[in-house]
Amino acid sequence: MAFLVKGNKHHKRVVFQTRAMAEKQHLTVSSSSAKPAPNLGSKNQQSGFIIEELSQDDIESITDENCLPSLSQPAPIMSAATARAAMIPEVFKNLSPFRDLLNTQTSQAQDKTVQECLPFLSGESADFKYYNYHGLPHLDRKRHIAFLHKSLKKLPAPYVVADAARPWMFYWALSGLTTMGEDVSEYRKRLMNTVRPIQNESGGFGGGNGQMSHLAPTYAILLSLAIVGGDEALGLIDRKAMWKWLGRLKQPDGGFQMSVGGEEDVRGAYCAVVIISLLNLPLDLPRDSPAWTESVPTLLTNLPEWVARCQTFEGGITCKPDAEAHGGYAFCALACLCILGEPHVVIPKYLDVPRLVSWLSARQYSPEGGFAGRTNKLVDGCYSHWIGGCWPLVEACVKGPTMVSHHAKSTNLGSTDGSGDLYSREGLIRYILCCCQDVVKRGGLRDKPSHNSDSYHTCYVLAGLSSAQHKWNFNHLTAKGASGNLASPYHWNVEHVIRQPQIYDEEDRVETVHPVFVVPEGVAEATRAYFATTCAGWD
Repeated sequence: MAFLVKGNKHHKRVVFQTRAMAEKQHLTVSSSSAKPAPNLGSKNQQSGFIIEELSQDDIESITDENCLPSLSQPAPIMSAATARAAMIPEVFKNLSPFRDLLNTQTSQAQDKTVQECLPFLSGESADFKYYNYHGLPHLDRKRHIAFLHKSLKKLPAPYVVADAARPWMFYWALSGLTTMGEDVSEYRKRLMNTVRPIQNESGGFGGGNGQMSHLAPTYAILLSLAIVGGDEALGLIDRKAMWKWLGRLKQPDGGFQMSVGGEEDVRGAYCAVVIISLLNLPLDLPRDSPAWTESVPTLLTNLPEWVARCQTFEGGITCKPDAEAHGGYAFCALACLCILGEPHVVIPKYLDVPRLVSWLSARQYSPEGGFAGRTNKLVDGCYSHWIGGCWPLVEACVKGPTMVSHHAKSTNLGSTDGSGDLYSREGLIRYILCCCQDVVKRGGLRDKPSHNSDSYHTCYVLAGLSSAQHKWNFNHLTAKGASGNLASPYHWNVEHVIRQPQIYDEEDRVETVHPVFVVPEGVAEATRAYFATTCAGWD
């Protein structure tokens, strides 16, 4: 690839050399015609580029043959496919021009992933029967809904190894179904009958029968019960035992263990404050807590300071201090802080926001448009939420609060053009609709085209799609809404993002998902209200 660079004194051509590929299916570009590059000094050279001085003949050749359209030939009539391809931005159809020439196992995997995705992003995949004018297929709701309903039925024998993850399977399926507009109240009784035996008398829920309580399945069960709704479902939870159990998980340095004697990480911080907030639990630390002292009197003491220690030199967030930054932990940290206080106050108080924005921005790749979870890793559909879900929280931090009146459930959403976005909504939507849908085998959504769909990816890819299609704003706490302890996450309102042109068909818009709790809009507010009004004391 060559393009002309014009200056005041000289004409030069920049030649892009692609990285050598180790496998035959990777792209190769012959460099036999490239002239040896003169030594122009390191400041004029970039990895992957050669700057050449051009002769007058070279300039005329490039100008005549490549730059000027012919006026003597009539314009060809484009086919629908050609016209559609013309509407897809070049950034999503071609290799990124900024690539390191170093050939490694990681770079080969990245190149292979790009080649895997390009046919889907270019509107050329035979998997889809329909592409709209902007090169996007429909969201195959019917197939994806059937896939999730099936995952809530009797599972094959090999799933026995995932027994401890059953609460997550409930949540992933129920969350995904509601994001696509399905009523899941039919599962209320079944869910209650399943989770009642795995609630331990000492507080919290285990992953299955006879298993010790753990914050991860407890979080998933609480959200699942909130999604199916109803006083009977919510009343199943033993709040007092939960409060005392959280006291045993609290650590003197501020964080939470995932289970008694288990690992302490930022997932524990997020899960714990979600539980405390939704159940409207007292903030006082039980006196029999191993962490209780006069200097650590509450469940929240030193918690934001502990989260702050998880930010790395890159700007990302780790599971615990001095580990590797990861997208899932970034969301947990940001959502935890947004429960503890107002985003525009608490996030910059405890995190280096410019470095965080830099790290998050580097996770979105071109041409795929999707997100990777870590530095030097591949795109994965699940990070549509784990990274994509960070952006509403960061944008609320940067933008500050609005004065929109709070409402528990938006029935007539306003709209915005999404101006001022810190990431490419279009890129993420293209990756999700083009690369993450399994429309050939069994339905559901997936990591990338070469991977199978599963309920985990279906849940979080849809959550990411919802986030990209809507814009969440944080309201002043003076606006009408929840009050009391940890009331901040109940002061958000949402708008449709409508751009001109809108690249996806309106029928492919999904439901709104709360940016902090990752449940349908209105569910968290209803759950908090139930426990605030009917469970003011210990029952």
